[in-house]
Amino acid sequence: MPVPRLTDHVPVDGIGEDGLLDTIFPCAGPADVDGVRRLARDGRLAGSASAAPPGELARLRGAVYTVAWPLVFARITKPLERQRRHPDCARGLEWLRPDCLDRFHDDVEAVVEHALRRATDPIENFDGWLATRLSPATVDAHRRRRGEIGALQRPRLPAWLGDALGRDPWLCDLAVQILVWAGVPATAGAELWPLDGWAARRAEVTGAPPPGRDTLDLEVRQVLAAMGERPKWYAEHVERPLGHKRAPVAPMPADGAAEPVPLQLVGEAEADDTRLAGLAEQALRAIEAGLDRGEDPPTAVGAVVRRVFGAGGGALDRLPHNGSTLDDWLATALADEARLERIVATVLAILDR
Repeated sequence: MPVPRLTDHVPVDGIGEDGLLDTIFPCAGPADVDGVRRLARDGRLAGSASAAPPGELARLRGAVYTVAWPLVFARITKPLERQRRHPDCARGLEWLRPDCLDRFHDDVEAVVEHALRRATDPIENFDGWLATRLSPATVDAHRRRRGEIGALQRPRLPAWLGDALGRDPWLCDLAVQILVWAGVPATAGAELWPLDGWAARRAEVTGAPPPGRDTLDLEVRQVLAAMGERPKWYAEHVERPLGHKRAPVAPMPADGAAEPVPLQLVGEAEADDTRLAGLAEQALRAIEAGLDRGEDPPTAVGAVVRRVFGAGGGALDRLPHNGSTLDDWLATALADEARLERIVATVLAILDR
């Protein structure tokens, strides 16, 4: 069924947020909004949106956006900003901080998409219906965004992780907090973890006074070590989403000042283990390909190991001299026939050859 032509729109007057909204959709006028409400009353809004050409779809989105954004700000954004102790952000759109404004737009766009997909039945009061869909629309979108970066959509404590933490109530709670935080785009200022907030939560869970940062840092490391017992799970649900966080931008140091310490998501030893595991997988694939071509096992293994693990093992983020010890050990091991035989035997066993 063709989309009814919505008449030319005019700017919405009122509280001065038009410029902000114009960055997302052209400002929708009363006729556009009336057209959307009419489509909703007729039960044709979702069908019209799915069949609309790009220009008409943009106008439909803009009209739904005009209806949705005041509801989102009043019922979702404003209460959340007060919880975050951002009284300035709760005043209105033009006072929202950049990250808070991004969250607001994400929520409104989620409601718009929800309406254009779900408004399939006749809806007499479109504005009232939209108000009832704010929570499911924004929650679903939030979970979907978390899932896109590998974070758990509904963080829960796996049984194996609870066992690894000795079923300690606080450590188990902290593990869930880490899983939740991993999927949040922001960082805690210049730090990776919101230790101050977790200190207050620890006091609530344990009934003990808030601990020092050193104590909490050790507990975070303990939980991360337990999570790391399943490397694939840890890489997918912790490391991957952490890699999507927006790193804080610090001002350039003054002349002669020391370079700021970069934000490290994992320790150096853990980064080494991850890099070596990746190199090992690469080496096994290359060795297997060589064996399939009929190469002699000692020759294939020796050549690949030298190429993959030699010259620092591809550690481009380290100073050149840091790889010299590994290079020396590798050269010595491959020159020793007995050690080379053990390496070859281990590789063939892994490849089931």
